[in-house]
Amino acid sequence: MTDIGMKPKAVVCLSGGMDSCVCTALAARDYEVYAVHFSYGQRTEGRELLSAQGIAREVGVKELMALKMDLFRKIGGSALTDSAIAVPDAGAEDPTTSERHGSEVPVTYVPFRNAHFLSAAVSWAEVLGAKTVILGAVEQDSSGYPDCRPAYYTAFNELIRQGTKDGDIRVETPLIGLRKSEIVRLGVELGAPLHVSWSCYSGETEACGVCESCALRLRAFREAGAVDPIRYAVL
Repeated sequence: MTDIGMKPKAVVCLSGGMDSCVCTALAARDYEVYAVHFSYGQRTEGRELLSAQGIAREVGVKELMALKMDLFRKIGGSALTDSAIAVPDAGAEDPTTSERHGSEVPVTYVPFRNAHFLSAAVSWAEVLGAKTVILGAVEQDSSGYPDCRPAYYTAFNELIRQGTKDGDIRVETPLIGLRKSEIVRLGVELGAPLHVSWSCYSGETEACGVCESCALRLRAFREAGAVDPIRYAVL
């Protein structure tokens, strides 16, 4: 029960990327935001943490909890955490027109990553008394990850219902049905600090501009009629 005039609490998974940036700005309208960021051995973990800190500061997050986990680096199997697996370019032609075709899961998928992230976020929500956990998962126009599908979050909410003390915490994915260009437009409308967000899979000083994440972001800004405020090495 919250006092009159006080916002309810929510835990937001804040990676530092474009989607989580917009998600955090959206959550801040209705919630007192507690953000959790994960450094999990990804190639750009230092840069992503800086972005998460910048977003938290500009949006007015109540608290940012930065967690470090080493299991994904040890497990391997993803181009994001295993140096033996190269991060692929989106395409040899114009990367801003790249789109995924088929159902093959890309090598940048980190095995069952979101389950670990959500488990930690739900644990913190229980302690805080927050009833909502928010994640910027996107199904359409995304990189084809299996843990970005609506059915995944429906199943996870049932797990929370069965496995938590009161069973009344819910994971919400407000961006899941949007295209990336729609997310950019929403971010601009909200005044989200997109200039401090980071989407690149490999660069930390400048975004590479050729990985699939950069390609998706560049196309989204172009289709939204907006200018991407971050620097790219190849543009």
